[in-house]
Amino acid sequence: MLSRLQQQVTTTNNMVNKLTYLGQVTKPLLFNELITTRRNFLGSLTKERDEEEREEKLGVRQMTEKEIKDSKESIFAGVARVSDMVLTSGKGLYVYDIYGNKYLDFTSGIGALSTGHCHPKVTEAVIQQAGRLVHSQIGIAHHETILKLVQKLKGFFPSQLNSYFFWNSGSEAVEAAIKVARLATKKPNIICFQGGYHGRTFGAMAMTTSKNCFTTGVGPLPTGFIHAPYPYMGHMPKGITSADMSDYCIEEMERILLQKTTASDTAAVIIEPILGEGGYVVPPSDFLFRLKKICEKNNMLLICDEVQTGFGRTGTMFAFEHFGIVPDIVTIAKGFGSGYPISGIVTRKELSDLQPPGSMGGTYAGNAVACAAALATLEIFEEEKLVENSIAKGKRLRKGLDELAKKGSYNIKEVRGLGLMQAIEFDHKVVPKGTAYQIIKELQKEKMISLTSGAFETLRFVPSLTINDEEVDEGLDKLNKVFKRVFN
Repeated sequence: MLSRLQQQVTTTNNMVNKLTYLGQVTKPLLFNELITTRRNFLGSLTKERDEEEREEKLGVRQMTEKEIKDSKESIFAGVARVSDMVLTSGKGLYVYDIYGNKYLDFTSGIGALSTGHCHPKVTEAVIQQAGRLVHSQIGIAHHETILKLVQKLKGFFPSQLNSYFFWNSGSEAVEAAIKVARLATKKPNIICFQGGYHGRTFGAMAMTTSKNCFTTGVGPLPTGFIHAPYPYMGHMPKGITSADMSDYCIEEMERILLQKTTASDTAAVIIEPILGEGGYVVPPSDFLFRLKKICEKNNMLLICDEVQTGFGRTGTMFAFEHFGIVPDIVTIAKGFGSGYPISGIVTRKELSDLQPPGSMGGTYAGNAVACAAALATLEIFEEEKLVENSIAKGKRLRKGLDELAKKGSYNIKEVRGLGLMQAIEFDHKVVPKGTAYQIIKELQKEKMISLTSGAFETLRFVPSLTINDEEVDEGLDKLNKVFKRVFN
């Protein structure tokens, strides 16, 4: 841009010099007008140069508005997003758009940024790894970083979960878990839960019922998946109370094994310990324990999908810890890599050893740079006590959300969640359809980013685990302001 502007300055100066004599002698008005034009142009040049320097410092506006618009229109329409903003940078709990606007981010990339945007330790680990070894395909050779990551993870999982495989996304981890279960048990069927979300690949989609937009028009989906009711009070049959809910869902599970699939045909049960995309629903405290007992009794494996709930999100390292169980298989992703594409499954070696060589793999599985990010992330968890922070700041956030609900004028049906995985569900029979989405659009006007969850007028709050008291309070203040505007 500067070279073009400099050329314009040179051209203008030449015009002034050529016309100076003529203007001074014969056309003073023309000369004075040209000098004024030159002065105005140089003033705008200075302003434009200052703007460019500002943009260069921020790393923004490298594209023209036309290019940005064209690129946006060239991205698949199937991608749904909550805003049209273009982000250029982030730090901690904040992100910045191309115009330099600063937003408080209560989404953390849907829980992926456990250590916040661009944590310096993660950034440095990535830079160092990228300068040393970017990629070593897992089927060709081990790389040192993946071996270090395995050793580090062993300190975070129960000792019986001692075998690891790394992939790129949550969906892939789920697909790998199903493969492990079927190979280990030599049984085909999988029981999953209503309202669950496991991904957008075909096997994962067959288990996903949090919203129908993920599967509409793409069938037929793979068979062998049976859906059981998740203990979500809002969707229980009439007459079932919160005290009865766990009993009802366990009875339904037993009925499924009598009517829809047999134990001899069922490889595993897969569950999100807390529903993610389905609305941040926390099950009764005894439910997963009783579910695990059913699995043991019937020689079925229990898979906990911890893609969203894992790595401190709920106030324990993994959500299954709240319920006093150890699953047979765990899927991990999101907060594992601080925003870098890495996922994995963790299981017992006696199960993974039943797989034939070549059954697992992938070009980018366990990428060295992503492994370096994950390793740094785990170190930050220890150094900055992020699980403890999730508990403390989760309580502060929950208190603020409960206070909003107590005001009674916002038609809030329930506030729920654990740790820094919190949600507000509005009474969808009372509030207009789209109320939750309207609130997140209004929050954007207040320079805050948040998300909806599931099919029923629910807001979710999933900030980075590095959040401090002031940032929690800032988010609550913005939310309170928007609630007053939307509901009054």
